[in-house]
Amino acid sequence: MPVVALALLTAPGAAVGALAPVGPFAPAAPLASAGPAGGGGGVAAVPIAVLAAAVLHAVWNALAHRIRDKLVGFALINLAYTACAVVLVALNPLPAAAAWPFLIASVVLQVTSQLLLLRAYQLGDFGQMYPIARGSAPLLVAVLSVTVLGQGLGGGELLGVVVISCGLIGLAFAQGIPGRAQLPALAAAAGTGVMIAGYTVLDGSGVRHAGTVGGYIAWLFLLQGPSLALVARLRRGPGLLTGLDGSVVRVGIVGGVLSLTAYGLVVWAQSRGNLATIAALRETSIVIAALMATVVFRERLGRLRMTASATVLAGIAVLELARP
Repeated sequence: MPVVALALLTAPGAAVGALAPVGPFAPAAPLASAGPAGGGGGVAAVPIAVLAAAVLHAVWNALAHRIRDKLVGFALINLAYTACAVVLVALNPLPAAAAWPFLIASVVLQVTSQLLLLRAYQLGDFGQMYPIARGSAPLLVAVLSVTVLGQGLGGGELLGVVVISCGLIGLAFAQGIPGRAQLPALAAAAGTGVMIAGYTVLDGSGVRHAGTVGGYIAWLFLLQGPSLALVARLRRGPGLLTGLDGSVVRVGIVGGVLSLTAYGLVVWAQSRGNLATIAALRETSIVIAALMATVVFRERLGRLRMTASATVLAGIAVLELARP
């Protein structure tokens, strides 16, 4: 599957539309979206690719949470997909100059989001932190679209925002009213969602200025990976990765490859399928993560947490499918 993602990212004519930017984020030269090349088979493969990406995203996050030393785990994952990005950079053209401000800003937000997610995983349960981090992003993007980008919300979109909000409140209060000890974990997960919303808006415009989807993604990963590894080394010193168990290294490498593969599959799907449907299908990773938290980490899922996770997923589906 990683080889498939690499081929998709380097295929001529691949294009992506993560978000329809307006105002100051409007693209000067939009990329042409590839049609359903290859006939009906290509279109039929889109939901399969997106669902596979959702599974892979939940899996690599679970792998990151499984490593006892979360800082080491995230450093290994970032180094692994940095190596993959080197290959992609060699196979793709350089993004246009107009894309670099978006790209650099996105890298800053993505590194920050990983640091916040790392902290959330250190402090909280995977089954609670992952849905809050992922589920809050579409909600915040909707809010930004009104307050910053000047877009209006239709009735369906407003309903989606309300449903997502209810689900997130349910997740936050799944174990009762949060005490002072739980607030840092919840704040880190919510902060991750803020960062995701921010770089979603940036990348939605930046990739349209780039003139190359593969090149934009390659440089995004290439700049992001070493940055977080450097932060980890500054925190721990030169002995960060010394004396590691071989199984930990393997888990980190697999997590990095899965991360890049998941993103590659989504990019390919966005070049061929309906973007709103793809965005909704991606968030099935929330329910997948909730199930993994129970099966793999033996966390108590509980009726309230499962219901809240499903509510977030339903709200995201309503929000995305209601977009014009």
